[in-house]
Amino acid sequence: MSEVTAVPLRPVAKGTLTKVWLGVGVAVVIGVGVALAGTYKQVAMGQPPSMFMAKNAKKHGVVTTASGLEYEVLAPGAGNSPGPQDIVLIDYDGKLLDGTTFDSTAQHGQPAVMPVAGSIPGFSEGLQLMKRGARYRFWIPPQLGYGEQGAGDGVIPPNSVLQFDVSLREIAPQQPGYGQAGMGGAGGQP
Repeated sequence: MSEVTAVPLRPVAKGTLTKVWLGVGVAVVIGVGVALAGTYKQVAMGQPPSMFMAKNAKKHGVVTTASGLEYEVLAPGAGNSPGPQDIVLIDYDGKLLDGTTFDSTAQHGQPAVMPVAGSIPGFSEGLQLMKRGARYRFWIPPQLGYGEQGAGDGVIPPNSVLQFDVSLREIAPQQPGYGQAGMGGAGGQP
């Protein structure tokens, strides 16, 4: 016959049950946080642009222009602002509301040289608010961006709010022969 060895059970230490329930509560809170973070992108892309812009306009530091462009000054810069006829040297990062980068100077490996008036209306307007050395964040509503058609063969969906982080490095007066043709297109460059 087999012999059964009895192992004595120790009593549960005082406070252990409380620690177990606290651990379960923390795990639940973390799980809910991860679930909400995972749906943020879908929620951001699913809300109407006007709803996002209205909510964003209420954030501290966000300024809304008469046209509907929203911007935040991240670093003020100094000196003159560029005019519509000027050429600027900029660094930028363009994103959709879900955080997807659709174009940036980092992807191209160098700053962009462009005429101020040679971009989408919201980007052009925002550049004219900046000063040399400034860093701004723009939120461009669809009517000042790519509108109902979108851009970049679907990279920028129709009626998208665009977010740009822009650093203005230099301003130069327009050079003769440097056209004012629109720069938007491949990939959604502003």
